[in-house]
Amino acid sequence: MKFDANFFYIVKNRVTAQVYSSFTNNFDSRAGDGGGDTNTLDMGSRSSLHTGLQMSEDEHWEMNYHEAAIYLEEGLNNEKFDSHPSSPEELPAYLRVHNPWYHGLDLLASLVLILLAFTEDPAVPAFELPVWAHGTIELLALSVIGIELHLKLKWIGWGTIFKHKRTMIKGVTLLIMLLEAVVVLCRQSSHFRVTRALRPIFLVDTRHCGGVRRFIRQILQSLPPILDMLGLLMFFVATYSLLGYYLFSEHIDNGHFRTLSDSFVSMFVLLTTANFPDVMMPSYAKSKWYAVFFILYIITVLYVLMNLMLAVVYETFTRIEREKCRALLLHRRGAARRAFRLLVSRRAPHAVKLRHFAGLIRHYAPHYSGLDVYLMFKQLNQSTTGGLSRTEFANVYEVFALRWAPQTSRAPWYADSPLEPLGRAAAVIVHRPYFEYVIYALIIGNGLAMVLRVLEAAGDLQDSARLLCASWDTWLFLTLFLIEAALRIMACGLSAYLESGWNVFDLSVTLLALMGAVLLTIAPKLFIVVMFRPLRLMRLYKLKKRYRDVFGTLVLLSPLMSSAGCVMLVMYYFFAIIGMELFAGYNLRNCCINTTVEDFYKYSENSSTPLGYYYLNNFENILTSGVTLFELTVVNNWFILMNAFASVAGQLSRLYFMVFYLFTMVVLTIVVASVLEAFRFRIQYKRSTTKRDEEKLLHEEVHTSWEEAQRLGATGDLAEQLRTYLPPGIDVTFIGTRPRTKEVLQRRMYQTEIQKWLAEEVENDELQPSTTVTSSEDPLSPPLIQQPDGDNHHIRSGYQL
Repeated sequence: MKFDANFFYIVKNRVTAQVYSSFTNNFDSRAGDGGGDTNTLDMGSRSSLHTGLQMSEDEHWEMNYHEAAIYLEEGLNNEKFDSHPSSPEELPAYLRVHNPWYHGLDLLASLVLILLAFTEDPAVPAFELPVWAHGTIELLALSVIGIELHLKLKWIGWGTIFKHKRTMIKGVTLLIMLLEAVVVLCRQSSHFRVTRALRPIFLVDTRHCGGVRRFIRQILQSLPPILDMLGLLMFFVATYSLLGYYLFSEHIDNGHFRTLSDSFVSMFVLLTTANFPDVMMPSYAKSKWYAVFFILYIITVLYVLMNLMLAVVYETFTRIEREKCRALLLHRRGAARRAFRLLVSRRAPHAVKLRHFAGLIRHYAPHYSGLDVYLMFKQLNQSTTGGLSRTEFANVYEVFALRWAPQTSRAPWYADSPLEPLGRAAAVIVHRPYFEYVIYALIIGNGLAMVLRVLEAAGDLQDSARLLCASWDTWLFLTLFLIEAALRIMACGLSAYLESGWNVFDLSVTLLALMGAVLLTIAPKLFIVVMFRPLRLMRLYKLKKRYRDVFGTLVLLSPLMSSAGCVMLVMYYFFAIIGMELFAGYNLRNCCINTTVEDFYKYSENSSTPLGYYYLNNFENILTSGVTLFELTVVNNWFILMNAFASVAGQLSRLYFMVFYLFTMVVLTIVVASVLEAFRFRIQYKRSTTKRDEEKLLHEEVHTSWEEAQRLGATGDLAEQLRTYLPPGIDVTFIGTRPRTKEVLQRRMYQTEIQKWLAEEVENDELQPSTTVTSSEDPLSPPLIQQPDGDNHHIRSGYQL
């Protein structure tokens, strides 16, 4: 939501009781499409943002529009209503923090804090800074975040901070880091600062990381069943560890079970199969029957319990996903209900008129044109009464995603154009049934040509790369693919061509292959470009439905995978900082003498054993720590790293590596569950929805005319904007198109559940008693509905609707 700067300063001056005259003039120019009536009896519910301020009715309406827009923004961002500004004194701070520029500044400060790990001791050599430099930068970044937190507390109040756990955690972390930064600057040296691992808290709390917060919330909501399964898993690990100790501790050749702690560590590692069959072989050499112990253990914990954990998490994740859809739907309807109360008038207490709807949109989404506003109003007004009822207005979020175009614009782009003959010819060629088969034949021919080039003998790598990606057949196929793209663009137009993901993919990989051929011709040693030419073969996967389902699932999962990736990076950063603080000072070269991992760390200035490079897996800076943690995530030979640090840093260091494994297992299990849920959702959607149903879901039609717009109350600037698109005496049809997002598809898949949720909401509203009171402060204020204390959406004292 974009807030008018003039509006912000007007409110500020009103609060400080300064007299001004520009406010009325500013809104008089807008009275045609958003101002109020001259009759003060038409004034609807008073906004709490102008309590105690003397204003004209036009100004009151503008305040109502503004607060209603704030409600819709809170509904869109899933913000709690108890943090809603409830007085003129709170509004300036609210507007500053919700300014897009401040969102960007907050994100920048958070990223700077994250990146400081590259410059602080132990630093990446290329980015190392003196203590005073990175300490000063840290203080500046923390100050920006502190100002944002201070402004937020000015409107939510210190009394409500305990209800906002995220804000409370952020405030405590900020205070600790400020004190530590001051200590570092005073001492001019870094100390043991494990709290640096908490810096991602500030990044996750920014407006731009809402998806990351939702994913973390889903992880926390999925934790109870995960912890239950982990408890059962650890019980079996401990039980088998105890049994393994009594079975194998006397086997001198098997040092994995020498003590109870060794036995537990060995069985924990065996859970990941990283040390199998090494852990079994010494005992297996004594008796083949000992293999039964290890086989039963792996079957129990790996193939039964781990898969059962995935099933439990999947069921929980699916339920949470449905509950999240329900909560978001009801929260947005609650926001719409609050906005509705501010937009109705005394003359029409049960309907929002067009002029008030236009005033709302002017504050909520000022980039919308007058035509967009009018068509959204028409789309919502299914009852054709000329006003939006409470039920109709509750669907306001569904129309915000629509992009409108006249039905005549659906004609071919080349209609009445000098290029019409070429466009028609291209359309005839592209729509021929054999055109696609020709293209697939070209793609297969391109693949066969590449296979022949790979098999062809070449003198060296440069000649081989040139033959593969810069030979005459490369240029031939690239030319044919460019001709194909040109034909498709001529047939349907550039915008329609780019609406297809496969078209974008085809054009992108063709241009990349062309660029690679040019670069390889200029710089023969640039071997990395050889990967571009084979990418076009992926188009063949479109032929099989299963692959189409996979790619469709990837598209649906792209926002979730981005959030999951950010969560993994945050987790890596957290453990990397802790790892650097604990292990940065240890040198692993030639460590672990007389241990089972000695050979992996043998090092010599002249030569090293093939296994002796494991000393590079350390925590000397943030980059190498990230690589080390990724190797631990893969779990292949991860116990070698753990045993090495246990040898040089003590046995308790094993806890760090085990906890990291458990964290990654939890996150990756939830990622797998999300992939399964998305795939299941897409398959069910495809089975229950035809192409025609989907077309209706993604497109809306509105039939209107200039005369109807006048009857609905289009006057002033709004009427002037509509006159261009609505010629008098002619009915015009507009097509609204919404993007194909998972949220839109969920409304289709959860139709039955949504009706049930809405019926429950209506039933709850009817069961809740309410009392009607009249405001004694404001003669313009109509009777207000005061919700009882048991209302789910708590409104603080002093708040009026």
